[in-house]
Amino acid sequence: MMDWLALLLPAWLMGSLLVFLTAPLGCLMLWRRMSFFADTMAHGTLLGVAIAAALSLPMWMGVAFLALALVGILWVLHDPRLPNDALLALCSSTLLCAGLLFIQHIPSLRPELLSYLFGDLLSIEWSDLPIFAAVIGVALLVLYRFWKAQVQVAIDPDIAMSEGVNAAAQRLIFMLLLALFTVLALKAVGSLLMGALLVIPALTARLMSHSPKQMVLITFIVAQIGITVGLWSSAVINISTGLSIVLCMAILFAAVFSVQKLKHNLG
Repeated sequence: MMDWLALLLPAWLMGSLLVFLTAPLGCLMLWRRMSFFADTMAHGTLLGVAIAAALSLPMWMGVAFLALALVGILWVLHDPRLPNDALLALCSSTLLCAGLLFIQHIPSLRPELLSYLFGDLLSIEWSDLPIFAAVIGVALLVLYRFWKAQVQVAIDPDIAMSEGVNAAAQRLIFMLLLALFTVLALKAVGSLLMGALLVIPALTARLMSHSPKQMVLITFIVAQIGITVGLWSSAVINISTGLSIVLCMAILFAAVFSVQKLKHNLG
């Protein structure tokens, strides 16, 4: 039992800390209808990992560079004639293909490809937690400072601008926070499942909430349940932690949705 705790406790603590960002960012992403942006950012992490390996840099440095570069690319490509979802599809597929192509030509990365795709929380060590917690703390301070403006822009950008909110600046702040999230979440659920970590808890909370604050709180609870149950389940049945976490969240969404539908039909 003690061996299991030594392996799972740092992983669980890291996942639990990550939930503090998952909840508010997931809700903002849903309100802004930018769910595909998280997938685009996540798929780009593979290319960031490959760049870091090619240049003998720490993995987080390559992922952070790629995430910031993607924010810049999307900022430059922003054009009223080009639908946002189409631009995100272009960047997502391009980055994913480029990342996989680079990794195929870097032999040292091939054995770890599955962990980059689906995550490996169990590889977290105690020494990783202080830096991880500090970065999340800074991100939460930024969110707290701009939360009201972020919600205003998410609900109605035109009204927000009429009240003096700089919608473009808030959009950039939101994209940068999502870029930071991708760097932190790569270990938890990997490149392919990162978007699900943001979207599924927020979708589940939307079925049960009646206000923005309530939705963020329920999202936090759902994500925490998914991390906890998914992590322990992955150890028991010996599957990838990322797969287990996302599947647990999906099962919870299905249960809540089914109960809501049943109540509606009976009512």
